[in-house]
Amino acid sequence: MLLTIKELAEQLRIKPSTLYAWASQSKIPCVRIHGLIRFRPEEIEGWMMGFAKSRPALPDYKRCGGDVDAVIAAAKRAIYNPRHGETGPALSPRKGE
Repeated sequence: MLLTIKELAEQLRIKPSTLYAWASQSKIPCVRIHGLIRFRPEEIEGWMMGFAKSRPALPDYKRCGGDVDAVIAAAKRAIYNPRHGETGPALSPRKGE
């Protein structure tokens, strides 16, 4: 069964106008039937799953021997990478500037 704009807007808790805009911009999968916009529930479910991020597993406190500094260091290694990490000294503003 296909969903209407109103039904999907209620499910997603967004304004119907947002769905109209997304459909016109092809940002959401939809079907057009004689000018009416409808949505297949299975396609919407797949579309929404595309937004789910897999988060890296954080280190277990007990496995690090209970050392808080080791847990923090392991968490930083798991999260930060060269593309999305901390700024280096050359990129940070200097004191007094």
